[in-house]
Amino acid sequence: MSKLHFTTKHANAATVTRNWYVVDGTNQTVGRMCARIAAILRGKNKASYTPHVDTGDFIVVINAAKVVLTGKKIDQKVYDHYTGYPGGRKEESAATLLKRKPEDAIERAVRGMLPKNRLGRKMFKKLFVYAGEAHPHGAQQPKELKF
Repeated sequence: MSKLHFTTKHANAATVTRNWYVVDGTNQTVGRMCARIAAILRGKNKASYTPHVDTGDFIVVINAAKVVLTGKKIDQKVYDHYTGYPGGRKEESAATLLKRKPEDAIERAVRGMLPKNRLGRKMFKKLFVYAGEAHPHGAQQPKELKF
């Protein structure tokens, strides 16, 4: 009787192929859009997904200023940051953050959905967010991604 050996294929840096995608944020709900983006950055949309390897694709988000928050989040959601100094807690509502720097709201949401380790930091570097329509990644020929 012969033994059958089934081996699991694991992705590694040499076997990973990365694609570029453009996501239009116009009238997209922030949380739902960012959850899908985080899954693609991790590579969970691929059959070759391997948890300990960065198999994800590059994502370019345009029109970040046109995203929407549902319910009363635009008034009630608070982003806070601690400077490290006594009394150094800074708070900002979602409405003022989206006016001041709309890219930051999407980046914070996606970063919170990625692993909190060096692999997650590497995945986050593949995300590029722009408030307007224009982006400098035309040479990579990104494909449009619809949600």
